[in-house]
Amino acid sequence: MSAFAAAVGALFADPNIGRDAVYIADGGAPVLVRVVARRADAISDFGDARLWSETTRVDLRVAEVTSPRPGDRIEIDGEAFLIQGEPVRDRERLVWTVDLRPA
Repeated sequence: MSAFAAAVGALFADPNIGRDAVYIADGGAPVLVRVVARRADAISDFGDARLWSETTRVDLRVAEVTSPRPGDRIEIDGEAFLIQGEPVRDRERLVWTVDLRPA
């Protein structure tokens, strides 16, 4: 295991950063996973206007979720979300970043 993989594992395991969640692939069985939630605001340009919107993104470990797809479900603290758009892996291929929308 690389030093980077060990650091990622420690971040997800940290109770102040990582959170328990349930991942459900479309048509699959629920799987308990750890996520790192990022609920940042996003500012998008649309012509001359700038639009503000809330976003919900989470990081998932590739070791726990090998191929997340749009439409898969993630439940965090009783809130249900669907993955929208294509998930993106980090450079080291250890973490997926997924955009979520309320289910």
